[in-house]
Amino acid sequence: LDDLHLHLHHHNSIHFLPILPVVLHFISRLDLVIVPASNVQIIKPHHHPAKIDNLHKSHHPQSQQHCRHLPLRAFLMPSLFTNPNNEESQCLTPEINQSRRYSFSRDKSVVSGLLSDSDAAGARNNGMGPSSSSSVSLVGAAPGNINSEYGSYQQDATGEKKSIYGMIESEQADYEQFDHRSLPRKGLDKLLKRKRYFARKVFLDGTTLPHKSFPKNVVRNQKYSFIFFLPQVLWEQFKYFFNLYFLIVALSQFFPPLQVGYLFTYVAPLVFVLSITITKEAIDDLKRWRRDVKANSQRYTRLTVDGSERVPSSKISVGDLIVIEADERVPADCILMRTTEKSGASFIRTDQLDGETDWKLRRAVKLTQELPSNHSLFDIHAAVFAERPHKAIYDFIGKLTKYDAAGQDVEHIESLSLEQTLWANTVVASGTVVGLVIYTGKETRAVLNASSPRSKMGKLDQELNNLSKILFALMFLLSLLLVACKKFQGSWLITLFRFTLLFSSIIPISMRVNLDMGKTAYSFFIMRDKKIPGTVVRNSSIPEELGRIDYLFSDKTGTLTQNDMIFRKLNLGSSYFELTEHDESTLKELREITEEAFAQEEGQIDTATKHIRDMLLSLALCHNVTPSSSSADDAVKEYQASSPDEIALVKFAESVGLVLEDRTMNNITLKTPQGNLLVFDVLIMFPFTSESKRMGIVVRERDHPENIFYFIKGADTMMSKLVKPSDWLDEECDNLAREGLRTLVFGSKRMSTEIFEEFKMEYETAKSKVVDRSQHIEETRLRWEKGLDLLGVTGVEDKLQEDVQGSLENLKNAGIKLWMLTGDKVETGICIARSARLISRNQPMYKLIVDDETQLLEQLTEYAGQNDDYLALVIDGNTLNMCIQKPFQKLFMKEVVKSACVVCCRCSPTQKAQIVKLVKKYTKKQTAAIGDGGNDVNMINSADVGLGIVGKEGKQASMASDFSITQFKHCTRLILWHGRNSYKRSARLSQFIFHRGVIISIIQAVFSAIYFFAAIPVFTGMLLVGYSTFYTMIPVFSLILDEDVKDDIVFTYPELYKDLQKGRALNFRTFMTWIWKAVFQGGIMMLLAIALFEQKIIRIQSITFSALIMTELLMVCLEVSRFKIWMLLSVVLSMVIYIASIFLLPEYFDFTFVFSFDFWWKTVVLVLACNIPIYFFSFIIKTLNPPNWKKLTRGNHGPMKERIMRWIRGRL
Repeated sequence: LDDLHLHLHHHNSIHFLPILPVVLHFISRLDLVIVPASNVQIIKPHHHPAKIDNLHKSHHPQSQQHCRHLPLRAFLMPSLFTNPNNEESQCLTPEINQSRRYSFSRDKSVVSGLLSDSDAAGARNNGMGPSSSSSVSLVGAAPGNINSEYGSYQQDATGEKKSIYGMIESEQADYEQFDHRSLPRKGLDKLLKRKRYFARKVFLDGTTLPHKSFPKNVVRNQKYSFIFFLPQVLWEQFKYFFNLYFLIVALSQFFPPLQVGYLFTYVAPLVFVLSITITKEAIDDLKRWRRDVKANSQRYTRLTVDGSERVPSSKISVGDLIVIEADERVPADCILMRTTEKSGASFIRTDQLDGETDWKLRRAVKLTQELPSNHSLFDIHAAVFAERPHKAIYDFIGKLTKYDAAGQDVEHIESLSLEQTLWANTVVASGTVVGLVIYTGKETRAVLNASSPRSKMGKLDQELNNLSKILFALMFLLSLLLVACKKFQGSWLITLFRFTLLFSSIIPISMRVNLDMGKTAYSFFIMRDKKIPGTVVRNSSIPEELGRIDYLFSDKTGTLTQNDMIFRKLNLGSSYFELTEHDESTLKELREITEEAFAQEEGQIDTATKHIRDMLLSLALCHNVTPSSSSADDAVKEYQASSPDEIALVKFAESVGLVLEDRTMNNITLKTPQGNLLVFDVLIMFPFTSESKRMGIVVRERDHPENIFYFIKGADTMMSKLVKPSDWLDEECDNLAREGLRTLVFGSKRMSTEIFEEFKMEYETAKSKVVDRSQHIEETRLRWEKGLDLLGVTGVEDKLQEDVQGSLENLKNAGIKLWMLTGDKVETGICIARSARLISRNQPMYKLIVDDETQLLEQLTEYAGQNDDYLALVIDGNTLNMCIQKPFQKLFMKEVVKSACVVCCRCSPTQKAQIVKLVKKYTKKQTAAIGDGGNDVNMINSADVGLGIVGKEGKQASMASDFSITQFKHCTRLILWHGRNSYKRSARLSQFIFHRGVIISIIQAVFSAIYFFAAIPVFTGMLLVGYSTFYTMIPVFSLILDEDVKDDIVFTYPELYKDLQKGRALNFRTFMTWIWKAVFQGGIMMLLAIALFEQKIIRIQSITFSALIMTELLMVCLEVSRFKIWMLLSVVLSMVIYIASIFLLPEYFDFTFVFSFDFWWKTVVLVLACNIPIYFFSFIIKTLNPPNWKKLTRGNHGPMKERIMRWIRGRL
């Protein structure tokens, strides 16, 4: 008993049971109630199953056992139901009502008495089935025209309907979106973790259709569960090859034939690394759990029939009526039913949902807002249809249906849109609201749009993985070589595995921990940099990728510009006005014109003045701005809006004397220069969308009800198709764009009351659609917006951000290719690019703007023939869309990546992301993207490094980025300085760690080779564990403090960044250089220790290990570019720890020998023999071919060192 019921009563007048399977096949998609003719009843969708059962019992209490309840899914063919006892067969006549329930009776008089006018009206747009040829007899309805709230239709004298009507069809469309899955299908979906979302009908008494359990309203951001925490963390670690390799190495020591040392030696490093990872994950997940508990335990007032009760957020369910106070978080997705605000609308803050800081206006459902109290909601029979849950936070389709007191007939239907929604995690900013919960838990917009933290793997990490694979191959070949030298004697496979275990230090298990700690330190340095205040590192895994950027993609508005709009120009066709900062004469002239336009009644002014009056009214009325008084001074107006463009227009109207005094859900009040108040009733409002590219509002002047205005403003590309032909519009828009101004075209239409009512009826019909509502509304608007009167064109200036020119110049000199991706006109884009010095004054420019593919091929061929890397390319959105398609994509990308800079205009958010992905695909180089708005998020996520600016459009781009900054100029320091340091430090750190692992493995290899290729460890126990931790970790890790040059040199010579782009700090050549260093040092160290000094194993071990530790510490001192006090302290501390361990670990050292003069001079000889040749050759190479940064800092070395270097160069 879900929501469809077939009641078959065993009655003599119905003899069709033998063909019941055939009937069910045809009617399996229809909601029916079939009862005896004398007991026709209408079963509404909101009736409970129990109510339906009681209804049936009241009619036939004696035959309840014969009642069957079957779900049906198609339309009934009336000809199947006939009375065999009658000579003339009669079809059962359907009673039609707006709830799409049908009662069939053979007695037409009964149906005639039950069929009300509203039922007949509700039959609009419905046939007996999907076919429009099906006919329905409307008994009792008079022939001719039938008018209803939902439209009109024709009916002839026989009662046959001539067209299809939409209300029942709409209800059927609602029903089709419900969950009709069978139990096995539901089980299969759950088993396969397939997410299915369905629509629902929510009644104000808390019941729902379908009758099912919806997700619990629980916030859960935990990554792990308490029970499976450890298995999940271990799986995340061991699914990678190298971690699994170390696990196998550790486990192998439990088998005696494979043991090559103490079990602790191999288990301890793995446990240490895993302990750090598990602890970090546990702390992070504990913080998430605490946040979840706080959110789930927040208490709200839930309205009930008996009063109200306080419940935690986790106990809220679909159908609940929740009271939410001001500044409280919305706990679930709701429909705004009522608000305490007199205007019937409340503001909400959505910065935690979409990142936008401006308040959003939400309007209560008109029907429920007019009720006397909150508890009056339980006195009406009403239901809300909500579409299936989806991710689109700016889109919602639903409707509220009100039934009569008996719950039988539909009295009122009100369409619902985004304006009536309260999404979870938003905050009520004004008033106290009552919301009807429609989605909870996993079905809320916030959760559907939530994603797990992005995991970006940097290019450096990929290179290190590849180098680690080379080391793994080296380790295996070295093991195989030693086994081969032993001529594969005995159990050579076990010996091979034992050698592999002995050389496992070649693959550094501590690499990942050291690099992660280093990245955390780099992130800390970035956020503590006082020269870029407000910078936040949101992804600490890729700071070194800032040091290798090849392409930077930038938004324009709010990124290169301030997004601080200033009204500059107004063109009315017959007159032209330009406002400047220092000239008040134009503004004074406009004030006089405005005063004259509003000094008299509209009918008493001339045509020109009337035109100006309409333009000023459109500026002051066609927007979504809400005024508020400043707390400091009530005379000072502050404005809230989702776009700074609108505020600039309203402020201009205010500056000329037409002030936006007040705004509510239903009216807008303006104050004229004379101090009079003009009140306009808002009849219909069409908000701006990126698809429609325009905004419209229909208003009626309260003092003159005959004056109904339809004001529209929008982009010139759209408005030029709607306004009457003009010989100056296109030229003026191009002129304003060339000056870098943002253009808006204004149009209007005056309507009579009759025309408006006709327009409203069409609009309401389109708005009542559940399927493709936006498309129906757009089609309706286009029909009525043709032939608008052109009022004027405005030009608004968006100032450049501070020091944008210098920042772009530095980035270009650093070898970074810059792309500007904007939605503005081509002329505007070129103007901003030149003023920002993205395109230099004398730089050649090529425009790639075509209309068809033939022209595109010609232009691409011509562009390819330019052969000029200094060339700047300008392309528009339509051409770009053709270029990125398959036939032209390869040719386009091959040529466009060569351009010094590219300006893409009329570019959509999707195109921004596509072009970033294509550049990554075809160049294999590092990309970065920077933006400030929600439309830049896709571009930011597509790039290797995402930079977000906290701007006036909100925090959405900032929250989605890897690095959040407050101004564009900060990205220069972030990339050229912090990117350089992070990359070079990580490269040097990883090379030292590779060196540290290889050198000890070479010592082991030489030792085994000398001692008859025995798989015996030279260092065991705490020596092996302490080597990569206590003794060398701190000095090696101190390399994260190293700086090769000072920051002033980096910004004076940004060309230094080009060396980083080539990846010379860490490549195969530098990797092999460090490997050869380790091979040389490890081989010399062990050979000299055995051949020249001692024969006792413990003494060889002591000398070699001491020389090894000192060599690593000395290498740190020799390789750093700029020695700092913390580096020196780390070296001293490590040496102190090593000396202390000699006393603490007597089993590894011959105490008497270690503190003898013989031990120390031999150790020093080993250290010098290992390091002097390395340093000498390194010094020679750097002297003959110094790096670029060395050339620039040569004068900083001091006169003595400079003279020595000149002497060496002269002799060589």
